[in-house]
Amino acid sequence: MPLHDRILGHFQASAQTKLDAAGTLAPHIEQAARLMVHSLTQGGKILACGNGGSAADAQNFASTMINRFEQERPGLAAIALTTDPSTLTSIANDYAYDQVFARQVKALGQPGDILLAISTSGDSPSVLQAVAAAHARNIDIIALTGRRGGALAEQLQDGDVFLCVPAESTARIQEVHLLTIHCLCDAVDSILLGAEE
Repeated sequence: MPLHDRILGHFQASAQTKLDAAGTLAPHIEQAARLMVHSLTQGGKILACGNGGSAADAQNFASTMINRFEQERPGLAAIALTTDPSTLTSIANDYAYDQVFARQVKALGQPGDILLAISTSGDSPSVLQAVAAAHARNIDIIALTGRRGGALAEQLQDGDVFLCVPAESTARIQEVHLLTIHCLCDAVDSILLGAEE
């Protein structure tokens, strides 16, 4: 296949995956945004975690909350649990890598906070441990995953929100994850700034 056609194929597959996911995800994204707004307006914060590309998504989300998305507004309380190499490496060294987020949730999380748990497969041990730690502290979960949700889907409880991209390709799932994060940020702003009709 010519490289030009291969590149066009990626664009077409990405667009189609987003269109296929829109109807499934939209009501759950709205539910997640309302849960976030409720937490934030009650003095809570949003903790976000993931590995690899999902770590980048967690950081993108937290930075957008703290700074701004597309409208001017006060900063919103969010922490990416992926950004402190000293903390991450000390936990991985002294305990195990699967504890790198869970120990931070135990130290920083409070009832009424939210954990945005991002895992393309839904099977990341460090994310699963973070979810267990969050549940133990009465922290609701917004799970952003793909395929069929993996073990993460099985861990969710009443009050949690399941955002699962119905796709198999890691690249396509991650592309929809970024769009979902942008939708969450826009929805939170719309609610907080009174733009929702």
